[in-house]
Formats: sequence, C-alpha cells, structure tokens
Amino acid sequence: MLVIPAIDLKDGRCVRLLQGRMDAVTTYSNDPVSMARLWESCGARLLHVVDLDGAFTGDQKNFDAIVKIRKSVSMDIEVGGGIRDMKKIDDLAVTGINRIILGTAVIENPSLLEEACDKYPDRILVGIDARDGKVAVKGWVEVTGIDAKGLAREAEKNCAAGIIYTDISRDGMLTGPNIEAMREMAETVDIPVIASGGVSSIEDIKTLKEIKKLWGVITGKAIYSGAIDLREAIRLTI
Repeated sequence: MLVIPAIDLKDGRCVRLLQGRMDAVTTYSNDPVSMARLWESCGARLLHVVDLDGAFTGDQKNFDAIVKIRKSVSMDIEVGGGIRDMKKIDDLAVTGINRIILGTAVIENPSLLEEACDKYPDRILVGIDARDGKVAVKGWVEVTGIDAKGLAREAEKNCAAGIIYTDISRDGMLTGPNIEAMREMAETVDIPVIASGGVSSIEDIKTLKEIKKLWGVITGKAIYSGAIDLREAIRLTI
C-alpha cells in the first residue's frame, strides 16, 4: 500500500480545508515546490495534487504552480481539480503529469472519461467524493443522489486506471478514516482503490493496510500538522 502525500493548491499556496469548505482554510506553505521536495525526500513515490480553485470553479487557476512542482521532483504526480475537458487533460499530460483525476466531469460528461481513457490508457483515475455513500461534485458543494459504489463500477467498465475514494465527512478532521466504507469500496471493483479522508495517525495507516485490496492512502493535514511522520508511515507499508 502506497502512502501518498497531498498538496492542495489555492491561489498558488499549499493549504488544507476542513470537510472541503472554502471558508475553513489553513495555509501551510506559500511555497508548494518546497513541500513537494520535502515529501519526496521522505521517500514518497507518488504525490497527490489538487487544484482547489479548479474544483470549485471548473477553471484551473493553479496550473503554473503544478508545472513548477512537476519540474522540481522526479516522483510520479497525480493531479485533480477542475479537469472537465480534453484540453485540460492534454495540457497536464504534455506537462508530464503521470496520472490525471476526473471527478465532476464523470457525472456531467460521462463520454469524457471514455475518451480520456482511450487516449491515455492507465493514466486516468476517477475521484469519487462521497457523503453517506452519495457522490458529491463541484468541490463537494453539491451532493447528488448517485451511489458511490455504482459510479465506481461504471468507471471500471470505462477502463479507468483506479478510484480515489474520499469520505467528505472525515476529510481534514483528523478523526480517523471511515474504514468500513473504504473496505466496501476496495471490494466493489478490481481496479486500484486509494483511500482519502480522515487519516490522523500511524494507527490509521496500519488499519488501512489490513484492507488487502487497498492500493494506497492519501494523507494531507496529518503530515502537515505532525500527527503522522511521513517517513515512518512509508516504512510501515514497504
């Protein structure tokens, strides 16, 4: 199981939100490149980057920062947030982003997933953000009636390379992940599933590691606050 550090970008800064709320922002660094280099030096093999401005508006406002991060580290990078057409996907792919995450676009424009997977096989992930098992879109502002596990099955049929599953109610709260929800999602599909939301301690990492089909776990606030030592977490999962 990979331990994947997260960098959330807002106005070019490295921030974290509570439960995805733009009115609950904590800024951890004005230099995302330095943070990326730090996490790579801790042994990270994959970096998770989210353009928060893009997630809320559909317009990627942190593209320049993403390019700078890409140029600064050699580890793989996956990017999500506001990616809702092929041009944005192409721009990220040309920049050297290894994995591209589609979220809201999968709901609003299902054909985009199929087109993207055809053009970039093994590089397109689907981000499924859910509250009580129902999918949320547009930076978690809108909760739909769509079943999260059903959407995951559809993503698998369309040849998505994996699922990033976030429990909104736990994200940024440091209250621990929703273990049962993560287990159910990992068992729903055969493509890789990455858990996100609520990871607050090394014990959480150990518990998630016991979910045999779980491919990875994203951690954000916990490594910025010092609740988790990224080096230690990575050592535990090698």
